Amino acid sequence: MKNTRFLNIFIVVFLLTALSCTSNSNDPEFLSKVEGRYLYTADEVVKVHSKDNKLLINWRGANEIAPSKLNEDTFYVKEMNAKIQFLTNPDDQNLYLVFLPKDAKDSIEFIHKKLENSQKTPNEYLENHEFEKALEGYLAIKAKDSTSPLLDFWYFDRRGRKYLENDSLDIAMKIFKMNAKIHPNTSDAYVRLGRTYLNSKDTVNALTNYKKALKFNSGSRRLKERIAKLENKEAEKSN
Repeated sequence: MKNTRFLNIFIVVFLLTALSCTSNSNDPEFLSKVEGRYLYTADEVVKVHSKDNKLLINWRGANEIAPSKLNEDTFYVKEMNAKIQFLTNPDDQNLYLVFLPKDAKDSIEFIHKKLENSQKTPNEYLENHEFEKALEGYLAIKAKDSTSPLLDFWYFDRRGRKYLENDSLDIAMKIFKMNAKIHPNTSDAYVRLGRTYLNSKDTVNALTNYKKALKFNSGSRRLKERIAKLENKEAEKSN
């Protein structure tokens, strides 16, 4: 009986000691290395930072997610339902945020690369009105997956119309031009450009884009009427 009590006390003390040794605190050198932004999807990032030597994550609107530290290298993120590590990919020597496979037999995939400080996602470039870089990013996404939801025509269209309605014609024009390059066979892309040129008093380019729109929507009576009206205006100018 005494031996059993002694054993139980030993187990409790052992567990308390083990728990006291397990801490969410991390070595500052490790934190300095892993802090940064990691590409989660082609147009979304995970931000890793720290506070009071503890690892924190910003992800999908949730700030300061505090992963549970399982050991010096491994963390469990409840919000992601995943164990993660920060590993260097031997193929390119870049640091990655790695989601450990559920099955230990599965191999580790290096997908979520740490971004350089100057790197942004296409949407971040778009937010900063860096339209050429945004377009480059979205075209790269399209090259890999032309059906990606990140390329939704109406997402860009809504953004452009918002600026158009606020008379920010220059910004609206750039967004609509970008959308037309991402969706070159979509009639509405050229309709928006035509309208924007018309609001800018540029009937020549408005007419050009309405005609492009008609190619992809040849049955549109409204487009035909707009084109005829603009052609009449241009004819009157030349007389």
